[in-house]
Amino acid sequence: MKKSVSIIGGGPAALILAASLDCKKFKVTLYEKNKTVGRKFLVAGKGGFNLTHSESIKELIARYTPAHFLREALNEFDNHDFRNWLDSIGVPTYVGSSKRVYPEIGIKPITVLNAIVTVLEKQAVDIRYNHIWTGWTSKGALVFNTATEIESDYTIFALGGGSWKITGSDGSWLDLFKKQNIPVAPFQSSNCGYLVNWPKDFITEHEGSPLKNIAMSCLNKRQKGEAVITHFGLEGNAIYALSPQIREELQKYQKAIICIDLKPSLNYTAVLQKIQESTFKKTSETLQKEVKLSPVQIGLLKKYLSKETYLNPTLLAQNIKELPIEIIGSGLLNEAISTIGGIQLNAVDEHFELKKLKRYYCIGEMLDWDAPTGGYLLQASFSMGKYLAKHLNSLH
Repeated sequence: MKKSVSIIGGGPAALILAASLDCKKFKVTLYEKNKTVGRKFLVAGKGGFNLTHSESIKELIARYTPAHFLREALNEFDNHDFRNWLDSIGVPTYVGSSKRVYPEIGIKPITVLNAIVTVLEKQAVDIRYNHIWTGWTSKGALVFNTATEIESDYTIFALGGGSWKITGSDGSWLDLFKKQNIPVAPFQSSNCGYLVNWPKDFITEHEGSPLKNIAMSCLNKRQKGEAVITHFGLEGNAIYALSPQIREELQKYQKAIICIDLKPSLNYTAVLQKIQESTFKKTSETLQKEVKLSPVQIGLLKKYLSKETYLNPTLLAQNIKELPIEIIGSGLLNEAISTIGGIQLNAVDEHFELKKLKRYYCIGEMLDWDAPTGGYLLQASFSMGKYLAKHLNSLH
């Protein structure tokens, strides 16, 4: 007789889990609070549908915080496995110039989602929409807003994090686990904009300007990439990758210092040489024509350096390579690309089973791990779902 599996949530982790469970062994029912599955999956695809990253598995694992938590799942179902699986369901991919992986040109996010849902249909997965999980009965049955009570052999929660409420990922489930004495952590923004108190005349002139081909560092982490000057502060992949370090500093000191390398392609000596050997009389011309800095980069130097420092070649070169900027806050939870917080990692075992509730599992962003943008969030969610499916399949 088939074992019953209830999956609560319809995001990436839930979908690949349902697609990968052995339908000869399990009767799978997926409960989704919305009218359709994968709403956050579709929203994520609006800015360029980055599915994963093509770097080596060693580099990939190192992107996660904490890296050890996801190591086994990522090794079991890595970025190459993910691309092969997508290809097998009719979604060929390619590696872009940034080494990020995308569906082939012309394939839209809804096409990818529909391909996955088609797999679920072939697997005879029963998807029940408009079902909001509201807790447990005194006897341990799952309760939904429909007054439905469900008892299953296995229950998997894939409830998402606390950002993008419009997609249904609102984190409202946190208190339900608290009541069961399961360790949880409050949600915090990750991969979000960070607050900078820009000089008024600087932001008036440069709001919306990109900082291209830069590197940012905070504590022991350095990230090459891009950022955008906003009225609020800074956004972009270069600063998103520093989220764990910035949060750590904000929690300790209510501020964080990031350092911007405005010219990572040149070392300090090369920058200094270009400044010293320049024939231009004005420093700003030297920076623009010899060092090849953009107007916004030169604007940053002018606003953050004293006149004496700006006109001193040695000090100017030092600041071009390491310009300190103070961060004083983070973006709103609902505006963040992702969140940390949720079920604490010590609450689950190596197969994501809750230690206090046997046969109940948690996967996806509802667990307290972190990753930068660039395909890492989706890769981890799919890897967790696939890893758990293999474990459950092996039990019967």
